[in-house]
Amino acid sequence: MLHLRLARIAGAYYLVVAIFAGFAHIVRENVYVADDAVATAANVVSNADLVRLSFVADLVQATFALFLVLALSHLLQHVNRNVARAMVLFVVLQVGITCLNLVHQLAALLVATEPSYTSVFAADESDALVLLLMDMQHSGFLVAQIFFGLWLFPLGWLAYQSGMFPRPLGVILMVATAAYLIDVPLQFLAPGFAAAVSPIVVVPLVTIAEVSMVGYLLIKGARTPADPKPPVDTNAPVGIAPANHPLVTP
Repeated sequence: MLHLRLARIAGAYYLVVAIFAGFAHIVRENVYVADDAVATAANVVSNADLVRLSFVADLVQATFALFLVLALSHLLQHVNRNVARAMVLFVVLQVGITCLNLVHQLAALLVATEPSYTSVFAADESDALVLLLMDMQHSGFLVAQIFFGLWLFPLGWLAYQSGMFPRPLGVILMVATAAYLIDVPLQFLAPGFAAAVSPIVVVPLVTIAEVSMVGYLLIKGARTPADPKPPVDTNAPVGIAPANHPLVTP
């Protein structure tokens, strides 16, 4: 069936996004050392190939994120076209911010490894600039995280309303939005508190929500949607049932 095939295609796209985004994020988290320019620059130099691969991986996942949201929008737009459009818009913003933000990571790599830059800056200047660029990349990722969260709300709402997915799955996707939106300001305003809370609350909640959606799409696909009610011709004369009215027989 068409909806089942489309759901599994969306699941495959979602899996690609998860794998490549996860790889890119893990590399950055192991390279970036907040408030330590020497360690960060040394990590970038010693892991230059991995940093470059993570850059490409993020470009791949961003591209597949667009494929994913278009597939899901096509699958669920019958529930509410405006909500489906909002879901697409949030992902487009997320992808745009992510791709532009990757320039900071690439710049840090160039400053740390390219002779045309390393020969110009003193060692401490080069290290400080690498840290600044990785700080900017880290902050930009947090900004993009707003839209990582926002797109899950219309997805969860559409999944809940469609009947094509278990309703608890729709609920947990919407709750994950709140987790993202709470985490972002905390990361900027109370980073110490966020660092303590995020790994035990936000990360597990978001992981459960998104892994559950990926798993359901790949394994189950989607339930058969209920047949939509036939449209009623509102321009028909009063007192006369329109030809497509369910009470009118052919």
